[in-house]
Amino acid sequence: MKRRIILAGAGVLGLIAVAGYVLLNRVDPAEGVAPMLAGAPAGASVLERGKYLTEMADCTACHTTPGGKPFAGGVAFVLPFGTIYSSNITADRDTGIGSWTDEAFLRAVRDGIRDDGAHLYPAFPYTAYTALSRADVLAIRAYLASLPTVRQPNRENNLGFPFNQRWAMGFWNAAFFANRRFVADPARGEAVNRGEYLGTALGHCAECHTPRNLGFGLRHGDELAGETVQGWRAWNITSDASHGVGGWSDAELVDYLTTGHAAGRGSAMGPMGEAVEHSLQHLHPEDAKALVAWLRTVPARKGGSPVTVDSAAAPMVASTDLLPADGSPQSLGQQLFAGNCAACHQYNGQGQQVAHAALKGATSVNDPSGQNVTQAILHGVRMRVGETDIFMPAYARSLTDSEVAALANYVIGHFGGKQGQVTASDVARARTL
Repeated sequence: MKRRIILAGAGVLGLIAVAGYVLLNRVDPAEGVAPMLAGAPAGASVLERGKYLTEMADCTACHTTPGGKPFAGGVAFVLPFGTIYSSNITADRDTGIGSWTDEAFLRAVRDGIRDDGAHLYPAFPYTAYTALSRADVLAIRAYLASLPTVRQPNRENNLGFPFNQRWAMGFWNAAFFANRRFVADPARGEAVNRGEYLGTALGHCAECHTPRNLGFGLRHGDELAGETVQGWRAWNITSDASHGVGGWSDAELVDYLTTGHAAGRGSAMGPMGEAVEHSLQHLHPEDAKALVAWLRTVPARKGGSPVTVDSAAAPMVASTDLLPADGSPQSLGQQLFAGNCAACHQYNGQGQQVAHAALKGATSVNDPSGQNVTQAILHGVRMRVGETDIFMPAYARSLTDSEVAALANYVIGHFGGKQGQVTASDVARARTL
C-alpha cells in the first residue's frame, strides 16, 4: 500500500513537471508587425527585402567560415561548456534547409526548435529573432532559397554531458527565454521603434554586449553594459557618458556602425568588425540614424570592469608621428612596437594608410586588461568596408607570449596612459580562443 502511494505521488509529480515544462515553453502565436525599414520599403520585392533583412540579421558572420561557401555553416563557437558549430542554411535538401517548410523555418528562427523537433542552442540567437514578424522571417527564407545551394554536412558539436542533451534546453528556455513578437510603442516615435527593431530583433546587439548570468542567460538588468565574447570585449554601448557611448555624437556613432571607424573613438575589430563588414555597413542612412536614436534611449549603466578613455594620454601627445617622446626605443614593448607597428599606427596615434589604424581615443588601448589589444596582435584584423580592405597582420606565430604581453602593455601605456595588466599567461589563454 505504501509503495503504491509513493508511486502514485511520483506519477503526480511527473505529470506536474511535464505540464510545467509544456506551459513554460508555450509559443506566442502572434504573427507580429514589424516597423517599416528604410532599406526595405513597402515597394521592395520579397527578395530585395529578404536580402536586406538577412544582412541586418548578420547571418553571414555566423554561417560562413572564412574562405568558405556562403551560408554553408561550420563556424565554431567556443563556449565555457564546449564547442558549437553553425549549421548549413543553404537550400540544399540533404545537408541544408531545402526540405524545410515555411512553418519549420519559422519555428526554428523564432522558437528555437529545428525541423526534427530538437531544441537549438542559444548560440543561434532565436532569443532575439523571436521578436521578428512572420513576414520578415519568410522574406529571409525566400532570399536564402534564391541563393546557390551548397552540399556540406553539418559538423557535430563537441559538448560534454549534460550540455549535449538538447531536450534539457526546454528548461533553459523556461528560465531565460521569452517567446514574443516585437510591439511598437507609439509614445517613443517611429525612429526609435525602428531602431529598436533593428538593434534587438534583427541585429541582436544584446547577444554580445549584455553580460551573462551563471546559466548563460542575459542579465536583463544590465542590458548592453558590455561582455566578453570569444576572447574579445564587446564594449558598453549604453548611454553612459563616461563608460558607454553617451558622450559620442550621432555622427560618430553612425560612422562607427557603418564604416567600423569613428575619428578619435577607435575602430571595430574582431566580432564587431565582422558585424560591420557583413551587416552594419549595409544600413540605409535613415536606418543608421534610427539605430542611433534607439541607442540614446538605453539606460546608462557602468557595467563590469568599466573603461575610462583618455584621448590625450601624455606619452602619445608628447610624441610625433615618427618618434616617441623619449626619442628612441627602450623597453621590449617599445622596441617591438617600433619594429612591427609604428609604420601604420604612428606614435601620435593618428595612424596612416587607412583611418582605421588610428589608436587615439580607442577604448581598446584604454583597457588595462588589454583583451582586445592582445587579440588584435595575435590574430590580426581583416575586413572589407566598401571598396577598402582594412588589414593588420597576425603576430601569433612570430611573437612569443611574453613579447605579445610586453607589446600590449606598451600600447596601453603609450596610447591610453594606463598601466597594462597583460601577462604571458593571459596571452597563452588568448591563443586558444
